[in-house]
Amino acid sequence: MPDDAIVAHALAKRYGRIDAVQDLTLRVARGECLGFLGPNGAGKSTAVKILVGLVRPTGGDAEVLGKPVGDRATRARIGYLPELFRYPDWLAAREVLAFHARLLRLAGAAHEIDVVLDEVGLRERAGDRVGTFSKGMQQRLGLAVALLGSPEMLFLDEPTSALDPVGRSDVRALIERLRARGTTVFLNSHLLGEVERVCDRVCVVDRGRVVAEGTVDALVGESRGVRVQLDDGWREFDVAPAEVPQLVARLVAEGARIHAVEPKHVTLEERFLALVRRA
Repeated sequence: MPDDAIVAHALAKRYGRIDAVQDLTLRVARGECLGFLGPNGAGKSTAVKILVGLVRPTGGDAEVLGKPVGDRATRARIGYLPELFRYPDWLAAREVLAFHARLLRLAGAAHEIDVVLDEVGLRERAGDRVGTFSKGMQQRLGLAVALLGSPEMLFLDEPTSALDPVGRSDVRALIERLRARGTTVFLNSHLLGEVERVCDRVCVVDRGRVVAEGTVDALVGESRGVRVQLDDGWREFDVAPAEVPQLVARLVAEGARIHAVEPKHVTLEERFLALVRRA
Protein backbone atom coordinates (compact mmCIF):
# COMPACT_ATOMS: atom_id res chain seq x y z
CA MET A 1 0.00 0.00 0.00
CA PRO A 2 1.29 3.54 -0.79
CA ASP A 3 0.77 4.68 2.81
CA ASP A 4 3.03 1.97 4.22
CA ALA A 5 6.70 2.68 4.84
CA ILE A 6 7.35 -0.96 5.80
CA VAL A 7 5.47 -4.10 4.89
CA ALA A 8 7.00 -7.35 6.17
CA HIS A 9 5.44 -10.79 5.83
CA ALA A 10 6.69 -13.96 7.54
CA LEU A 11 10.30 -12.75 7.65
CA ALA A 12 12.77 -15.35 8.87
CA LYS A 13 16.51 -15.53 9.43
CA ARG A 14 18.34 -18.67 10.49
CA TYR A 15 21.99 -18.89 11.56
CA GLY A 16 22.86 -22.58 11.60
CA ARG A 17 20.38 -24.10 14.05
CA ILE A 18 19.42 -20.75 15.56
CA ASP A 19 16.26 -18.97 14.40
CA ALA A 20 17.09 -15.30 14.99
CA VAL A 21 13.87 -14.17 13.30
CA GLN A 22 10.89 -16.34 12.48
CA ASP A 23 7.50 -15.46 11.02
CA LEU A 24 7.91 -11.70 11.61
CA THR A 25 4.96 -9.85 10.09
CA LEU A 26 4.34 -6.13 10.54
CA ARG A 27 3.33 -2.88 8.86
CA VAL A 28 4.58 0.64 9.57
CA ALA A 29 2.73 3.63 8.13
CA ARG A 30 4.57 6.52 6.53
CA GLY A 31 5.27 9.28 9.03
CA GLU A 32 4.77 6.94 11.98
CA CYS A 33 7.14 6.40 14.89
CA LEU A 34 7.18 2.70 15.79
CA GLY A 35 8.75 1.39 18.98
CA PHE A 36 10.31 -2.04 18.35
CA LEU A 37 10.70 -3.82 21.68
CA GLY A 38 11.91 -7.16 22.93
CA PRO A 39 14.34 -8.79 25.38
CA ASN A 40 17.97 -9.49 24.51
CA GLY A 41 18.17 -12.13 21.80
CA ALA A 42 14.62 -11.50 20.57
CA GLY A 43 15.83 -10.80 17.02
CA LYS A 44 15.32 -7.03 16.99
CA SER A 45 18.71 -6.02 15.57
CA THR A 46 18.61 -8.85 13.03
CA ALA A 47 15.18 -7.68 11.87
CA VAL A 48 16.48 -4.13 11.49
CA LYS A 49 19.48 -5.35 9.46
CA ILE A 50 17.13 -7.25 7.15
CA LEU A 51 14.95 -4.17 6.64
CA VAL A 52 17.90 -1.90 5.81
CA GLY A 53 19.29 -4.49 3.39
CA LEU A 54 22.39 -5.57 5.30
CA VAL A 55 21.23 -9.15 5.95
CA ARG A 56 19.37 -11.42 3.55
CA PRO A 57 16.36 -13.20 5.03
CA THR A 58 16.10 -16.97 4.76
CA GLY A 59 12.33 -16.75 4.45
CA GLY A 60 9.48 -14.33 3.88
CA ASP A 61 9.61 -10.98 2.15
CA ALA A 62 9.49 -7.27 2.94
CA GLU A 63 9.24 -3.89 1.28
CA VAL A 64 10.61 -0.56 2.51
CA LEU A 65 9.29 2.66 0.97
CA GLY A 66 7.50 0.64 -1.67
CA LYS A 67 10.54 -1.36 -2.87
CA PRO A 68 11.93 -4.80 -1.93
CA VAL A 69 14.45 -4.68 0.91
CA GLY A 70 17.98 -4.17 -0.41
CA ASP A 71 16.91 -1.97 -3.34
CA ARG A 72 19.91 0.29 -4.01
CA ALA A 73 17.98 3.46 -4.85
CA THR A 74 15.84 3.06 -1.72
CA ARG A 75 18.91 2.77 0.51
CA ALA A 76 19.75 6.40 -0.30
CA ARG A 77 16.38 7.38 1.23
CA ILE A 78 17.07 5.53 4.50
CA GLY A 79 19.04 6.67 7.54
CA TYR A 80 20.46 4.04 9.89
CA LEU A 81 22.08 4.23 13.32
CA PRO A 82 23.34 0.73 14.21
CA GLU A 83 23.56 -0.42 17.82
CA LEU A 84 27.33 -0.96 17.57
CA PHE A 85 29.46 1.32 15.43
CA ARG A 86 32.93 2.87 15.54
CA TYR A 87 34.53 5.72 13.62
CA PRO A 88 38.32 6.14 13.31
CA ASP A 89 39.69 7.97 16.34
CA TRP A 90 41.96 10.17 14.23
CA LEU A 91 39.16 11.69 12.13
CA ALA A 92 37.38 14.88 13.13
CA ALA A 93 33.59 14.80 13.41
CA ARG A 94 33.24 16.93 10.28
CA GLU A 95 35.56 14.56 8.36
CA VAL A 96 33.44 11.56 9.35
CA LEU A 97 30.35 13.33 8.04
CA ALA A 98 32.12 14.49 4.87
CA PHE A 99 33.12 10.89 4.10
CA HIS A 100 29.53 9.66 4.45
CA ALA A 101 28.26 12.63 2.43
CA ARG A 102 30.56 11.55 -0.42
CA LEU A 103 29.19 8.01 -0.21
CA LEU A 104 25.70 9.49 -0.56
CA ARG A 105 26.85 11.75 -3.41
CA LEU A 106 25.20 14.53 -1.47
CA ALA A 107 24.89 17.91 -3.14
CA GLY A 108 25.58 20.91 -0.89
CA ALA A 109 27.38 18.67 1.56
CA ALA A 110 29.03 21.45 3.60
CA HIS A 111 25.69 23.05 4.44
CA GLU A 112 24.08 19.68 5.11
CA ILE A 113 26.87 18.76 7.54
CA ASP A 114 26.37 22.01 9.45
CA VAL A 115 22.65 21.31 9.68
CA VAL A 116 23.02 17.81 11.14
CA LEU A 117 25.76 18.94 13.54
CA ASP A 118 23.32 21.53 14.87
CA GLU A 119 20.56 18.92 15.09
CA VAL A 120 22.62 16.71 17.41
CA GLY A 121 24.37 19.48 19.35
CA LEU A 122 27.91 18.92 18.04
CA ARG A 123 28.51 22.14 16.06
CA GLU A 124 31.08 23.39 18.60
CA ARG A 125 33.03 20.10 18.44
CA ALA A 126 32.95 19.66 14.65
CA GLY A 127 36.73 20.01 14.33
CA ASP A 128 37.62 17.74 17.24
CA ARG A 129 38.89 14.19 16.75
CA VAL A 130 36.52 11.30 17.45
CA GLY A 131 39.07 9.86 19.88
CA THR A 132 38.46 12.80 22.24
CA PHE A 133 34.69 12.19 22.31
CA SER A 134 32.79 10.56 25.16
CA LYS A 135 30.48 7.63 24.35
CA GLY A 136 27.53 9.99 24.41
CA MET A 137 29.17 12.37 21.94
CA GLN A 138 30.04 9.47 19.62
CA GLN A 139 26.38 8.43 19.81
CA ARG A 140 25.39 11.95 18.76
CA LEU A 141 27.83 11.74 15.84
CA GLY A 142 26.26 8.45 14.76
CA LEU A 143 22.87 10.16 14.81
CA ALA A 144 24.26 12.98 12.67
CA VAL A 145 25.51 10.45 10.10
CA ALA A 146 22.06 8.80 10.02
CA LEU A 147 20.42 12.19 9.39
CA LEU A 148 22.55 13.10 6.36
CA GLY A 149 20.47 13.60 3.23
CA SER A 150 17.17 14.13 5.12
CA PRO A 151 16.12 10.47 4.88
CA GLU A 152 12.45 9.56 4.49
CA MET A 153 12.90 6.56 6.79
CA LEU A 154 15.12 6.43 9.87
CA PHE A 155 16.14 3.22 11.66
CA LEU A 156 17.50 3.89 15.16
CA ASP A 157 18.94 0.88 16.99
CA GLU A 158 19.34 1.83 20.69
CA PRO A 159 19.98 5.55 19.92
CA THR A 160 20.02 6.65 23.57
CA SER A 161 22.02 3.77 25.07
CA ALA A 162 25.10 5.91 25.84
CA LEU A 163 23.36 9.21 26.53
CA ASP A 164 22.77 10.98 29.81
CA PRO A 165 19.28 12.35 30.69
CA VAL A 166 19.97 15.59 28.81
CA GLY A 167 21.05 13.65 25.73
CA ARG A 168 17.96 11.41 25.91
CA SER A 169 15.77 14.50 26.13
CA ASP A 170 17.53 15.93 23.06
CA VAL A 171 16.90 12.72 21.11
CA ARG A 172 13.21 12.76 22.08
CA ALA A 173 12.96 16.34 20.83
CA LEU A 174 14.75 15.34 17.61
CA ILE A 175 12.31 12.48 17.00
CA GLU A 176 9.40 14.87 17.54
CA ARG A 177 10.85 17.24 14.92
CA LEU A 178 11.35 14.36 12.49
CA ARG A 179 7.75 13.22 12.94
CA ALA A 180 6.56 16.77 12.31
CA ARG A 181 8.43 16.66 8.97
CA GLY A 182 6.77 13.37 8.02
CA THR A 183 9.86 11.18 8.55
CA THR A 184 9.10 7.57 9.45
CA VAL A 185 11.06 6.45 12.54
CA PHE A 186 11.71 2.81 13.46
CA LEU A 187 12.97 2.92 17.05
CA ASN A 188 14.57 -0.14 18.61
CA SER A 189 15.11 0.56 22.30
CA HIS A 190 15.30 -1.04 25.74
CA LEU A 191 14.33 2.27 27.40
CA LEU A 192 10.58 1.74 27.57
CA GLY A 193 9.92 5.11 29.16
CA GLU A 194 11.44 6.79 26.10
CA VAL A 195 9.34 4.65 23.76
CA GLU A 196 6.18 5.43 25.72
CA ARG A 197 6.81 9.15 25.31
CA VAL A 198 7.60 9.39 21.60
CA CYS A 199 6.12 6.42 19.71
CA ASP A 200 2.75 6.25 17.96
CA ARG A 201 2.68 2.47 18.08
CA VAL A 202 4.64 -0.35 19.68
CA CYS A 203 5.58 -3.81 18.41
CA VAL A 204 6.81 -6.36 20.96
CA VAL A 205 8.85 -9.31 19.68
CA ASP A 206 10.19 -12.36 21.47
CA ARG A 207 12.19 -15.23 19.96
CA GLY A 208 11.84 -13.65 16.53
CA ARG A 209 8.05 -13.42 16.55
CA VAL A 210 5.61 -10.56 17.17
CA VAL A 211 3.78 -11.21 20.46
CA ALA A 212 1.82 -7.93 20.64
CA GLU A 213 1.42 -4.67 18.74
CA GLY A 214 -0.73 -1.55 18.83
CA THR A 215 -0.80 1.93 20.30
CA VAL A 216 0.71 2.38 23.74
CA ASP A 217 -2.76 2.97 25.22
CA ALA A 218 -4.16 -0.16 23.56
CA LEU A 219 -1.20 -2.26 24.69
CA VAL A 220 -1.27 -1.04 28.27
CA GLY A 221 -5.06 -1.25 28.50
CA GLU A 222 -7.50 0.83 30.45
CA SER A 223 -6.33 1.59 33.96
CA ARG A 224 -8.54 0.31 36.77
CA GLY A 225 -8.27 1.20 40.41
CA VAL A 226 -6.80 3.99 42.51
CA ARG A 227 -3.90 4.63 44.83
CA VAL A 228 -4.81 6.25 48.13
CA GLN A 229 -2.24 7.91 50.40
CA LEU A 230 -3.04 7.29 54.06
CA ASP A 231 -1.07 8.05 57.22
CA ASP A 232 0.85 4.78 56.86
CA GLY A 233 1.63 5.23 53.15
CA TRP A 234 0.10 4.39 49.77
CA ARG A 235 -2.49 1.62 49.34
CA GLU A 236 -4.03 0.35 46.10
CA PHE A 237 -7.73 -0.46 45.61
CA ASP A 238 -9.14 -2.31 42.60
CA VAL A 239 -12.34 -0.30 42.02
CA ALA A 240 -14.08 1.21 39.01
CA PRO A 241 -13.99 5.03 38.62
CA ALA A 242 -17.67 5.32 39.65
CA GLU A 243 -16.90 3.51 42.93
CA VAL A 244 -14.15 5.90 44.09
CA PRO A 245 -16.45 8.28 46.08
CA GLN A 246 -17.93 5.34 48.02
CA LEU A 247 -14.42 4.03 48.71
CA VAL A 248 -13.27 7.39 50.06
CA ALA A 249 -16.42 7.73 52.19
CA ARG A 250 -15.91 4.24 53.64
CA LEU A 251 -12.25 4.89 54.50
CA VAL A 252 -13.14 8.17 56.22
CA ALA A 253 -15.95 6.47 58.14
CA GLU A 254 -13.42 3.91 59.34
CA GLY A 255 -11.28 6.70 60.73
CA ALA A 256 -8.63 6.90 58.01
CA ARG A 257 -7.04 10.22 57.06
CA ILE A 258 -6.72 10.57 53.28
CA HIS A 259 -3.91 12.75 51.91
CA ALA A 260 -4.24 12.01 48.18
CA VAL A 261 -6.16 9.90 45.67
CA GLU A 262 -4.84 9.17 42.17
CA PRO A 263 -5.57 6.71 39.33
CA LYS A 264 -3.48 3.55 39.21
CA HIS A 265 -1.64 3.39 35.87
CA VAL A 266 -0.12 0.35 34.25
CA THR A 267 3.18 1.33 32.63
CA LEU A 268 4.46 0.09 29.29
CA GLU A 269 7.31 -1.59 31.17
CA GLU A 270 4.88 -3.59 33.33
CA ARG A 271 2.89 -4.65 30.27
CA PHE A 272 6.08 -5.52 28.36
CA LEU A 273 7.35 -7.75 31.18
CA ALA A 274 3.99 -9.52 31.40
CA LEU A 275 3.97 -10.18 27.64
CA VAL A 276 7.53 -11.48 27.48
CA ARG A 277 7.22 -13.67 30.56
CA ARG A 278 4.00 -15.14 29.21
CA ALA A 279 5.61 -15.78 25.83
